[in-house]
Formats: sequence, C-alpha cells, structure tokens
Amino acid sequence: MPLHKGPQKHQERPMSVNPFFGEANPVAGMAEAPPTHRLPDGPLPPSTAYQLVHDELMLDGNARLNLATFVTTWMEPQAGILMAECDDKNMIDKDEYPRTAELERRCVAMLADLWNAPDPASTIGCSTTGSSEACMLAGMALKRRWTKRNTDRYPGGARPNLIMGINVQVCWEKFCNFWEVEPRFVPMEGDRYHLDPQAAADLCDENTIGVVAILGSTFDGSYEPVADLCAALDALQERTGIDVPVHVDGASGAMVAPFLDEDLVWDFRLPRVASINTSGHKYGLVYPGVGWALWRDKESLPEELVFRVNYLGGDMPTFALNFSRPGAQVVAQYYTFLRLGRDGYRAVQQASRDVATGLAERIEALGDFRLLTRGDELPVFAFTTADHVTAYDVFDVSRRLRENGWLVPAYTFPANREDLSVLRVVCRNGFSKDLADLFVEDLSRLLPGLRRQPHPLTHDKDAATSFHH
Repeated sequence: MPLHKGPQKHQERPMSVNPFFGEANPVAGMAEAPPTHRLPDGPLPPSTAYQLVHDELMLDGNARLNLATFVTTWMEPQAGILMAECDDKNMIDKDEYPRTAELERRCVAMLADLWNAPDPASTIGCSTTGSSEACMLAGMALKRRWTKRNTDRYPGGARPNLIMGINVQVCWEKFCNFWEVEPRFVPMEGDRYHLDPQAAADLCDENTIGVVAILGSTFDGSYEPVADLCAALDALQERTGIDVPVHVDGASGAMVAPFLDEDLVWDFRLPRVASINTSGHKYGLVYPGVGWALWRDKESLPEELVFRVNYLGGDMPTFALNFSRPGAQVVAQYYTFLRLGRDGYRAVQQASRDVATGLAERIEALGDFRLLTRGDELPVFAFTTADHVTAYDVFDVSRRLRENGWLVPAYTFPANREDLSVLRVVCRNGFSKDLADLFVEDLSRLLPGLRRQPHPLTHDKDAATSFHH
C-alpha cells in the first residue's frame, strides 16, 4: 500500500479571478519579446509591461526642454494626485458626477468674470478637450447665427465666409473645410505678422459669419489688435449695415493679458466680441487636454445647438464635439484657479514673461540673430539670422540645438512673407531662468561651428520645418 495517495479529483468549482492578479511566466518573458503591432498571445507581468513602455518613451526626450510647445509640461504633485483620482470619472456624465460638473460650471463663471462678461453668473460656456474643439464650437455658433439671419438666401446659393489672418492655427482651416465655410485670409505684409483690422473689414460682405482675432499669434507671440478690429467693423456697419461679430481665439493670451495687460481692451468689454476661447492646458497651467469656450449671451449661442440629452438617468445639456472624456483636467483647472488666484497667476505669468524678454535680449546680444518679437506680449519670441550671417540658417540652428536636447522650431512664414524663416521660443511655467541660462550657453557653444560652415546645410526646407501649428 502506498503511504500517500495521489491527488484525488474532487468536484471542481469555478473561481473568477481578475487576470491582472496573475503573474505571467517570467521565463517566457526572457525568451522572447512581445510583438509590437499585434496583441501578444499571453500576458506580461505588470512590471515588465511598464518597463517596456517606459524605456521606449525615454526616446521622446525631456518635455521641459521642448521650447516649441505651448502646452503645460509641469504641475504640482498635488494636482497630479487629483488628476489620478479623477481619471475614472467620465466628464460627460454630469448626472452621475455632479460635483465634477459643478467644478466645470464654476470654472466657466470664473473665466466669464476674468474676461469681463456682462453677466458672469449667467454666461454660457463649456469645457472642451482643447482650443481646437473650442474653436470648432465657436465657428459653428457663428455660422448658425448667420444662417438664422439669412434664411431667405441660405442654403439657396449664398456661401458663408470667415475672415482671419493667415497666421491662424490650423484648426480654423479645418473648421472651414469641415463646415463648408469659405476661408478668407489677411496676408502678412512687411513687419506686420498678423491680421490688419482694415484689411479684415475690407474682406467682409453680407455672407461673412465673423472675424477671428488671435490674442497671441503662435508664429511670433504678438497680440492682434482686437479693439481696432472691432472699431473697423463698427465703421463697416455704419457704412453698409453689415453686422459682423468677432470671435477672440485667446488660446494663450486669454490667460496672460488679464493678469499682465489689464489696460488692454480685447474681451467682452467690446460689444462686438461674441465669444472667446482659451486653452486651459497652455497658459491656463493645466496638463493637456482642456480648453474653454464662452459666449457673451444666449443670442451668441443659438439654443438649437445645445443638446439636452436624457442619458443614464439625467437631463444633460451639452454642447461639444467630443462625448466621453475624463474629468481630471477640469478638476485640475479648478484646483489651479483656487491655488493661484489672480495674484498667483499674475506672478507666474510675469515670471514667464521676464524669462522670455531676458532670454530674447541675450540672444540678440550674441550678434548673429535679429529679433522679430521680444516676448513682451505672450512670453514667446521669434528671431532669425542677422543679415550678415550666410554660413548657416535657422534650420541648421534648430537641428544642432536638438542634438543638445532642446526642441526649438524653425519654420517659414506664410503669405506674403514666405521669404522669412525664423526660430521661435515659448517660455512656459517651469522654464526657469536657470534653464534659460543653460540654453544660452548651449547656443553660444554651437555658434563657432555654425560660423565655420561653408553654407547652410539644410537642402529640403519643407522637410526641415518643425512647426505645423
């Protein structure tokens, strides 16, 4: 008789265990790498999966050294914790997450007050995934408002148009394409790198749904003259009767000008301004992606564009192109508003502007470059090579800086300044004076080698252009 019996087969009871609780076979993990373009056959240990993704992402470089992006690359740890706590909340389910929805409503009210809306408490607005979606919504409202005023002519052949500077962000071109609106661009001329108010008014006619003014051009950081534009459109209405509203694309400047340029009139203080958008994830100081769109009053946002959906047990008014998205960024925006207040925002934005203006001066002092802007509006400035520099161009500089970890875009301006190629530096919160010092040191070290080149080495400027937004 055997001393021990082998395992007896008892009645098996199915047990449900979360697959994430089980570790994969570590030997298999050492024997072969998982596929990258199809689902692997089996699981990996969480530590292995993390390390594989982490190691590959190291090749993206350091976001803090990215001087091309306007997007926030640093927040406080407490904000990160709050965002992690809200990643599982679907922003669109306002009935299920009423407090998150309330924080969104409060942010809209705070922005309405900041932008001098006639009645901040009743101002209509919403969060979006970024300024691109906000611009789409604003454009839709402009078109619907024009359509209602022209029901006798549209859609019977009249084609709506939208006036804007050639320097607008590409999302406006997408809007015109997607919503069948004719884009009419005001070109650059000479040392004017953005929209000219009178030129914009001259392009308007009875089919114009609106004019877009950029508070902070991405090309050079300059503000467009919103008040002068409104005055030109006032004169147009007096002369012709054509009433054209203005949308202010304040993706960056709408979170800078209220704190640093309080005397600048650009917002709802101008009766012709119908709507404003901003990017919370730019100088709103929140990680991507969150944007905001606000309208002056109910007349500026036709009611039929606002959907009231009975969804998952609640009546939910919504005006957005996206539906499901996390509430984390909205919560982070509210946290940042509470954390900083007006004085805190003023201090942060002033620090960024001080870094930008100081860095621009030091680059100019090197003698090889000519400044187009100085960072005294947006904390952003553009510069090109001086006239006497023939051995290299801005594309060579951008390429060599990248070798040191710095991402600085080089690009050619649009019509009518295609002859001008520049570098642009964006100074955000987190890009400190110490980092600016390191940047100047690296740029200075590169110059002797660049000066020894026989000629600029970039042959395909289109391929070299590192700026598309």
